[in-house]
Amino acid sequence: MAGKRMEMLILVLVPVICMLLLAGCKLLEGRGRPEPVRFTESSRKLNNPNRGFYFIHDFWISDEEMDCVRLVDEKFGMNADTELALIQICLQDYREGAITEAGLSNIRSLFETLKSVDKQLIVRFVYDREGKGMEYEPESLDIILGHMRQLEPVLRSCSSQIFILQGLFIGSWGEMNGTRYTASGQLRTLASQLAAVTDDSTYLAVRTPRQRRIIVDSQEKLAQRIPEYDSLERRMGLFNDGMLGNESDYGTYGTDIHEDEADLVKAWTREEELSYQNWICSRVPNGGEVITPNSYNDFENAIEDLAAMHVTYLNREYDGEVLKKWENAVYEGEGCFEGMNGLSYIERHLGYRLLITNVEFTGGSLWENRLTANISVKNVGFAPLYREVSAKLIFCSEENGRTITRPIDQSLTGLAGGGSAEDQIMLSVQVDLGEIPFEKYTIYLDLTDTATGKRIYLANEQDAEELGYKIGVRDWE
Repeated sequence: MAGKRMEMLILVLVPVICMLLLAGCKLLEGRGRPEPVRFTESSRKLNNPNRGFYFIHDFWISDEEMDCVRLVDEKFGMNADTELALIQICLQDYREGAITEAGLSNIRSLFETLKSVDKQLIVRFVYDREGKGMEYEPESLDIILGHMRQLEPVLRSCSSQIFILQGLFIGSWGEMNGTRYTASGQLRTLASQLAAVTDDSTYLAVRTPRQRRIIVDSQEKLAQRIPEYDSLERRMGLFNDGMLGNESDYGTYGTDIHEDEADLVKAWTREEELSYQNWICSRVPNGGEVITPNSYNDFENAIEDLAAMHVTYLNREYDGEVLKKWENAVYEGEGCFEGMNGLSYIERHLGYRLLITNVEFTGGSLWENRLTANISVKNVGFAPLYREVSAKLIFCSEENGRTITRPIDQSLTGLAGGGSAEDQIMLSVQVDLGEIPFEKYTIYLDLTDTATGKRIYLANEQDAEELGYKIGVRDWE
């Protein structure tokens, strides 16, 4: 009987002991693993670099000494709530020859003064401000090319300030229409020279998709195998100052249907050009200004096309009637933007809008002294990040504030936004827990724009703290 009792006792105790051991293992397994923070989407406005609305500021260059400090203070007085500014620099006084040393000195002084406004610049050099491109632009292509070469020192030294150079100096208002320089060879020569005198980090932009194809994609260009065109392919974006104005965006699109490679130098239909922009502008920026109230810029139609074009920046002042129409519209979709006025909705979606969707920690057990942080991110804006960001995890001790930083190697530029807003990238970092001598610690994610050093703010309800966004907490007990 005693033996049977012992057998029964063993049968009862063994499962209990196994359960206790399993529970203990589970407890030990999670000892080094932080508790992840849960993230939700916010509708808040984000003042992030290289995106959003801009204002235009004109500067006339001559041999007369410029009071650049006064001019910049006057022009930027009402422009505090933007991250971009379009600087239009008129060179009309030098249409017949080289820019003088006095003129170059004024340009250098202008860019030096513009550092104080702390904005990334969209820069456009023009010869005309009245819609009379052929009357005011130089009669010789060589003069324009010479001006580009003269500007090389300032364009290179100020490359960290300049996000985009719009246009090729030609046409009415610098918009590449109303110009004598329309031949394919002339456009390629101008674009190649501008690429050669600017830093590789500076984006360029032409007025129409057709012009970009002439410069970058044509079979004639490919046959020439000119090295400068490799740089142009990576850097050449678009600007559209007739955006959503009518079916053709005031001559931006045409009526030809794209059928084969010979059609690269034609202006295609609106539908096909939107598809082309959807492809191209997942890699290079696009922006401009909307004009003329019509059905194409009705709010629902507008957000569909702005997403397809991957629009990063828009003029905040033009067209005022269209902007007012958006302000009076209401976003009726679901989620955190429901009920928001249309203008605010568009402002929040210009360019990139990064959102953490999930955080998960694995490892950190008794047997695996390594922790892996997996952070899922998507881009719900209209357009990608075009410049790389510095991403890092920061482990901070709750006892003494000491920190350990680990860089994140993955890039976020592959999140195109627009119609691909549901795509996600997982940022993963592994860290040896032996390198973190903290019992209680908090983990932060910090994203920084490499060109400006500014923080990239995320579209989550959580606020950024001094070290970044809190993604996990390990409360050792």
